[in-house]
Amino acid sequence: MSRSVLIVDDEQAIRHSLAGALKDEGYEVTLAESGSVALDRIRADRPDIVLLDIWMPELDGIETLKKIRS
Repeated sequence: MSRSVLIVDDEQAIRHSLAGALKDEGYEVTLAESGSVALDRIRADRPDIVLLDIWMPELDGIETLKKIRS
């Protein structure tokens, strides 16, 4: 069974670069372009790990992390 990773970053190039590298290593990867989208994805399918950008518009990484933990 492969491990699942959620990549959260407002920059598409970073999301896709990380996703490509992780998929090559056998990880199941899901992408989110914002903190609010990430929260929806986490509710729908709990990933094993979340790679979370800190500086994002609207809901930044720190606030997203707080919501994930609660």
